[in-house]
Amino acid sequence: MSANVNEKIRQFFAEYEKAFEKGIAGKPDVMSTVNSFAHVFVEASPLGIMGGTNDNKFRDAIAKGFEFYRKMGAKSMTIEKIDITAIDAYHYQAKIHWKARYEQTKLEVDIEFNIIYLLQNLNNKLEIFAYITGDEQAALRKHGLI
Repeated sequence: MSANVNEKIRQFFAEYEKAFEKGIAGKPDVMSTVNSFAHVFVEASPLGIMGGTNDNKFRDAIAKGFEFYRKMGAKSMTIEKIDITAIDAYHYQAKIHWKARYEQTKLEVDIEFNIIYLLQNLNNKLEIFAYITGDEQAALRKHGLI
């Protein structure tokens, strides 16, 4: 993997992180998040495997997701570490270590977790075509956020 692609992926996720931060601050830039995803994508989690389409329903889900995080007291979502692995000349795996900060009336908590993203780099454009997550709902319950 060239240093150029590595830097491009780091910049891609820096922009992704900024869009998420804006979203939980109540100033969502839904299109920035939408533009990070391929036309179709796959999510794998302990809930199963789901396919999605980058359409109006997806846009609505992103806006609702930001509202969900705000209601729980999300204050920040920052990338702590990125591990990038080239799969071939067009596909990459990025393991992102996130740190989420939540503040509620009598509760302040940081939750750290990993998400693995699969990216395609075609025509000088990176897009997420799949991601693998842990059990987010269980982590939120464990910390008393939901």
